[in-house]
Amino acid sequence: MEGPYSMQDDGERTFVVTVDPVDDGRRLDAVLARNLSELSRSRVQALIQDGHVRLGGRTIGDRNARVKPGDVIEIDVPKPAPARPAGEAIALDVVYEDAQLLVIDKPAGLVVHPAAGHAAGTLVNALIAHCGDSLSGIGGVRRPGIVHRLDKETSGLLVVAKTDIAHRSLSEQFAAHGRDGRLHRAYIAVCWRVPDRVKGAIDAPLARSTHNRTKIAVSNAESAREAITHYEVVEQYPPTGVPGNAGRRRRGLPAAAQPTADLEGPLAALLRLELETGRTHQIRVHMAHIGHPLLGDNVYGAGFKSSVRKLSPQAEQALSHLGRQALHAAELGFEHPLSGEAMHFESPLPPDLQRLIDALRQLPV
Repeated sequence: MEGPYSMQDDGERTFVVTVDPVDDGRRLDAVLARNLSELSRSRVQALIQDGHVRLGGRTIGDRNARVKPGDVIEIDVPKPAPARPAGEAIALDVVYEDAQLLVIDKPAGLVVHPAAGHAAGTLVNALIAHCGDSLSGIGGVRRPGIVHRLDKETSGLLVVAKTDIAHRSLSEQFAAHGRDGRLHRAYIAVCWRVPDRVKGAIDAPLARSTHNRTKIAVSNAESAREAITHYEVVEQYPPTGVPGNAGRRRRGLPAAAQPTADLEGPLAALLRLELETGRTHQIRVHMAHIGHPLLGDNVYGAGFKSSVRKLSPQAEQALSHLGRQALHAAELGFEHPLSGEAMHFESPLPPDLQRLIDALRQLPV
């Protein structure tokens, strides 16, 4: 039997299902699909994957999870969005464009595609106005031409397909994560403190957090996906001549258990990072996982708020002005879908991030 549901002000509905004895041991998605006749099983699975389902009050992202009699399942169904986004006259910084694709230098604050809470004012809305009927629809009517994305507050380079041929080729390249030599992505970021090693790789699977559906977490769950990030320390602030915090960390403790605010040594580091995979929030979660969250990241770096007070007034003001995570997609390379030519683009640091780095460089030794 379908459970009761409540309607929120934004049109989102929340259904509540109590598991019957007949469903003992059945899969979560199957039980919800059977009890909620207006939702297809594929729709239920998508809602689970997107973190809209709670079991016993905790977000659960595993559609294969087994339920037992008496379990209380809550499922949030967002308000339906318009079938097709409308074009909007939003200025775009077009780095390159031809008949097959275009490369955009995305500013911080711009959402890539329409989603709950962002039905308009997105990059997709701008692209529809810019490209018109030529925009590829193979990615779905809500994400036409989109083959990868950047977080709302991450700036930098993003490629968009304008034809079905380009969409298929670029999607294949991003699916291979550069392991076939065609795709290249590099980011510039500023993190708190300095990693022990000047160069390193973070290999830690990621999944939707079971505690907060808006967050991603390192996980060993069956639903977790492979995620690998390579980093290199470029600068440290203030400079000490000694790379990293070697000898200062407490050996034998995992990164999450290491002391943070009282560590000696540099306050921050400039990093260059390359992605071997491309998961949601990957760089931000991985750097926080090893104890070095990005400056300005209030989601994954909340434990470092006290470190802000150790910055100079100029650096603290620059960080406040930044108002986002210090992360920029600086390099993007791929194989052109038709010509096979190796394309490579670089984006200079945006003024707000450059201002922060300049202020950090002036920190007294």
